[in-house]
Amino acid sequence: MFKKILLTLAMLLSVSSSAMAEKTIVFAVDATWPPMEFVDSDKQLVGYSIDYMTAAAKAAGFTAVFKNVAWDGIFAGLAAGKYDAVCSSVSITEKRQKAMDFSIPYFMVRQALIVPIDSNVKSLADLKGQKVGGQIGTTGYFAIKGAEGLEPKSYDEVGLAMEDLSVGRIAAVVCDDPVAANYAMDQYKGTLKIATVIETGEVEHYGIAVQKGNTEILDLINKGIESVSKTDYVKEMQQKWIGQ
Repeated sequence: MFKKILLTLAMLLSVSSSAMAEKTIVFAVDATWPPMEFVDSDKQLVGYSIDYMTAAAKAAGFTAVFKNVAWDGIFAGLAAGKYDAVCSSVSITEKRQKAMDFSIPYFMVRQALIVPIDSNVKSLADLKGQKVGGQIGTTGYFAIKGAEGLEPKSYDEVGLAMEDLSVGRIAAVVCDDPVAANYAMDQYKGTLKIATVIETGEVEHYGIAVQKGNTEILDLINKGIESVSKTDYVKEMQQKWIGQ
C-alpha cells in the first residue's frame, strides 16, 4: 500500500512539473529600442517592457523567457512558431491585427521627430525634399512614408538612423517618443533634440503579439498585464526607465 502511495505521489509530481513547464512563455525581443528593450553593458536584456512582462508573468503564474530576435523577420518567426509571443514595443494596428492577435495594451506611445540640436525644423512639413530615417516596419517609418515630399530612408536598427542623423547624413529621424527621449536627452545629449511630437489623431498603444487563435497564451498574458496595471509598480518602472 505504501509503495502505491509513493507511486501515486510521484505521478502527481510528474504531472505538476509538466503543467509548470507548459506555463513557460518565450517572448521574442528586438533589443535595439532603449529604454523599452535593449542589451545593457552586462549583455543582459533589460528595459521597461522586460520588467513589465517579468512582473506580469509573476502575477499570472507563468515563466517569461526572452529571446533576442532581429526586428526584420520577428513576425515571420512568430507565425512559424519559433516563439510564443513578441514583446518588442509592437504598436497595435489594424493591419497587424489581421495577421496576429494582441494582448490588452500596456503602454501608450506617440511618434516623435528628432533633429540636430541647431535645426529650426518644427514639423515633417519643414523637411520636404530631405532624407528622413526610421526603423523599417515601424509606425515611425510608416509616418515618414505617409508624409508628402519626404525621402524615406529605412534602417534595420533605430540606433543606426540616430548615428547617421548625428553626422548629417539625414535630416531627421522619426520613432516612438520614449526612444526619441532616450537618444536625444541621453545618448546624443547636446547633439540631437526632439523637434515635436507628431499628432496623428490616433492613440497608439504597445501590445504583446501572439499567433492568431492562441487564446491560452493570450489569456495568461492579459491576466498578467491587467494585474500589473493596477499596481504602483507601473509608476516605478516609468521612473526607472523613462523618467518624468
